[in-house]
Amino acid sequence: MKIEHVAFWVKDLEKMKDFYEKYFGAVSNEKYHNPVKNFESYFLSFENGSRLEIMTRPDIQEGNNSFEAQKFGIIHLAFSTGSKEKVDELTEILRNDGYKVAGEPRTSGDGYYESVILDPENNIIEIIK
Repeated sequence: MKIEHVAFWVKDLEKMKDFYEKYFGAVSNEKYHNPVKNFESYFLSFENGSRLEIMTRPDIQEGNNSFEAQKFGIIHLAFSTGSKEKVDELTEILRNDGYKVAGEPRTSGDGYYESVILDPENNIIEIIK
C-alpha cells in the first residue's frame, strides 16, 4: 500500500499550482474543468510518484485554517529534501520570498530535522531532511 494522492480545496488554483511547482518540484497535468459542476483541478506529481490534487469550486466555504488553532483532521504535508542543508536552504528561500516560517529549522522530538512554513493559503508544510 502507498498513499497515491492527497487533495486540497484551494481558493487560488493557479497560485497554489505555481507555488508547489516552484518550491517543491511538482509537475502539473493539464487543468481539468467540469463546467457543469463549476469544478477545476490539477494533479501535481512529485519525483517519488506521490501526487497532490488541488481543486477549486466557487461554492466551497472557507474554513478556519490556522497554524495556531488546529483542529482534528489532516494537519500538514511533509516534503523530504534529503539533507539538513537543503532544509535550511529552502526555508530561507521561502522566507525571502515572503512566506511565513512558522517553525525554524530544528531537530524535533521525534528525530526529524525540519522547518515549518505556511503555503499561500496557510496550509502547514513541513520541510524535512
